[in-house]
Amino acid sequence: MWVNLNSHQAVSTPSFSSFVVPAPGMGVSELNSRKNMNELGFWILRYNNQVLITTTGGNIVENIFPYGRTSDFCDTQNVLLAGEWLGLPCYTADIDQLPEKQPFEFIMVRRLFGLAGAEAFALVGRATQLLDWQNNHRYCGKCGKPTTKKSGELAMSCSACGLLFYPRIAPAVMVLVLRDDEVLLARSPHFTSGVFSALAGFVEAGETLEECAIREVREEVGIEITNLRYFRSQSWPFPNSLMVAFTADYVSGILTPDPSEIEAANWFLRSALPPLPDPVSISRQLIDSVCDL
Repeated sequence: MWVNLNSHQAVSTPSFSSFVVPAPGMGVSELNSRKNMNELGFWILRYNNQVLITTTGGNIVENIFPYGRTSDFCDTQNVLLAGEWLGLPCYTADIDQLPEKQPFEFIMVRRLFGLAGAEAFALVGRATQLLDWQNNHRYCGKCGKPTTKKSGELAMSCSACGLLFYPRIAPAVMVLVLRDDEVLLARSPHFTSGVFSALAGFVEAGETLEECAIREVREEVGIEITNLRYFRSQSWPFPNSLMVAFTADYVSGILTPDPSEIEAANWFLRSALPPLPDPVSISRQLIDSVCDL
């Protein structure tokens, strides 16, 4: 399975000096008390799968998110606490009508990294995953009855059978294979024309990360690898992946791309690389770290 990271790959890991994730349980129980107070905070508002950002000028990072009370933007029923921004609570909600008297513009989540940096991108990524989780689990997948937010826990609870639904995370492994002074890069038909990246695929039930890495490389390009070395991980909210990146050494085999997933795969000298993904995702970080870019 190919994970499409093509035109949006990462840079440095967020320092989280501005963005703070709520402590366990805070996402619901703390939010309930704050909603009663209609507390001032920042907002990540999603409208037609785009995020609203302010256009008030000044420092783009500090002013990127709308600021106000719940009553300024929406009702409280489906509001979630995404975290904190600049020391204040940052809420998120889907809206079906635009707020009044707010200077704003629409932006796709993928563009946020270039505008406001890694911390804003990470916070919005968390917010959109929480909104998707809430929207996709309004009814129980077992008995079909409505669900409600569970008090004190980030979970949706079935009102009839009690089954809990937590935010879904789909782990995926990325592997950059090394052979002497060469790296193995491939491209999916879905990539921007000419762009190559590291191999990647989703972890299957019962697999370890290491088993997934070996299987994906074998299935996608027909070679064997060894000496897996962990690089870094990244939350990738398109829609809910957790990317876990490795380097590995080539052992044997001739490149034989699986045409159902791989359009092209080649060995490239580290000093002569093809066009690479943009610096918003971990695949570019991985390649840069090995090739000293």
